[in-house]
Amino acid sequence: MKELFQHAAVTDGVTVRVAVNFLPEQSHPEAGKWFWVYHIRIENGSHETLQLRTRHWRITDARGMVNHVDGEGVVGEQPVLSPGESHDYVSGCPLTTPHGSMEGFYTFAKGDGSPLEVRIPFFPLAAPETADGRSSA
Repeated sequence: MKELFQHAAVTDGVTVRVAVNFLPEQSHPEAGKWFWVYHIRIENGSHETLQLRTRHWRITDARGMVNHVDGEGVVGEQPVLSPGESHDYVSGCPLTTPHGSMEGFYTFAKGDGSPLEVRIPFFPLAAPETADGRSSA
């Protein structure tokens, strides 16, 4: 299946692309649980070798509740990207509402050790609507 990247942001030559999909098989609306999977591609279009150090996510649900998630690297890795290289990974996000959004930033270390903050684009999380107008799996 060819992935369609729906959202992108560019910071200092580094492009972050996001494709997001609702997973009905992992969701249980009757229990107040919805789940999305997202595929991220980070492309180093700069002239420097960069190492991804940390991530920061701002996850908002349909009630306006905001959850900040900070951590080392992505899915247990701190990839090093030479100019022209890219890194792909897949992760997931559960919510207790059928709609929400995610956005954030990565912090990279440049070759000289100085930090570079790279924006992750805003992207919506939306469960499909059922015939009666309710969001469901």
